Amino acid sequence: MGDLTREIERLCDEKGLRMTEQRRVIARVIAESDDHPDVEELHRRASAIDRRISISTVYRTVRLLEEAGIIERHDFKDGRSRYEEAGEDHHDHLIDLQSGEIVEFVNEEIERLQERIARELGYRLVDHRLELYAVPLDAKDVPVKK
Repeated sequence: MGDLTREIERLCDEKGLRMTEQRRVIARVIAESDDHPDVEELHRRASAIDRRISISTVYRTVRLLEEAGIIERHDFKDGRSRYEEAGEDHHDHLIDLQSGEIVEFVNEEIERLQERIARELGYRLVDHRLELYAVPLDAKDVPVKK
């Protein structure tokens, strides 16, 4: 079992969530994901490991993990909620509107700008989420919202 899976199990234990074998499999699938899977994809991956895991079990487990602050939900304007571990280092997302690819990135200039804007408005920034929606530079006939 990987360190990330153990970390999810530890957090579940701290939050008082009972770790059934099926939840353990779902936690492992989330921990091993290097993308942002939706519930259907999590179910596909988890049921490949244990075919007794139902889609409703995945939905319930994801809801519990989200409510406990162990995973975060993202809605990338594609009609599906996608998930990733909440404890990961801070990063922002760029979503390719043509392919659906989600690119994680960190840009110190953007981070400083957000801090500065909050200060100028009389606030101390405590958290933020940035999602950029884009198309490849060579894309044709794509409407641009401003």
